[in-house]
Amino acid sequence: MSSDLGNTLNLFSSLRYDLSCLLASVLLVIAYHLFLRRKIKKNPTYTVQAINQIARTAWVETIMHDGKKDVLAVQTLRNSTMAATFLASTSVLLIIGVLTLSEQGGKLETTWHALNMLGAKHPELWIIKLICLLLDLFVAFFSFSMSIRVFNHVGYMINVPLGLNHKMITPAHVATHLNRAGRFYSIGMRAYYFLVPLVFWLFGPYFMLASTIALLLALYRIDRAPKLLANDYRDHE
Repeated sequence: MSSDLGNTLNLFSSLRYDLSCLLASVLLVIAYHLFLRRKIKKNPTYTVQAINQIARTAWVETIMHDGKKDVLAVQTLRNSTMAATFLASTSVLLIIGVLTLSEQGGKLETTWHALNMLGAKHPELWIIKLICLLLDLFVAFFSFSMSIRVFNHVGYMINVPLGLNHKMITPAHVATHLNRAGRFYSIGMRAYYFLVPLVFWLFGPYFMLASTIALLLALYRIDRAPKLLANDYRDHE
């Protein structure tokens, strides 16, 4: 009994660097998104995603009130659907690649751990890292798949004439569905972005932590709407 407890303590001791860096990375990601949410509450045009939501709503209202832009609506939604389809298919290919990598873990262990000075090198940890990669890719796949599904629904709803006075197919309702598809697409892209620290984790825990910090700095520049653009949208409202 004492030997089992000792083995468990030794295992956790050897994993302390990986667990600490993993926890720090997760907390950094959560803190970043809480920061964005707080900023959006104070300023609805703080991020590019928020401005895109406003733009999609205005686009739906324009298409449905005009009545002569059916072809434009179909082409625009087709482009969005094709982009989501390509990214969903890429997720499947990456999932297959990770599964193939899991079968060759023993052959690649020496190479992948060449720079791993402080992190653990247990085969079980290697499998956990690959499982995290798989989970992230499955999130991306299902997010893009749901985005395709909702884009298809919007394609039917947006061409319904307003003259029918249908209570559930108004520009506001259609815009809600379109923005929902946009959110699924954004979640899928986020899952792709978070592949970066997970891949670097294969080389060592400190690489994961460093790549997480670098990723969040890059995401802040990507997510932050240009001041001129944000001010224009805010003044227009």
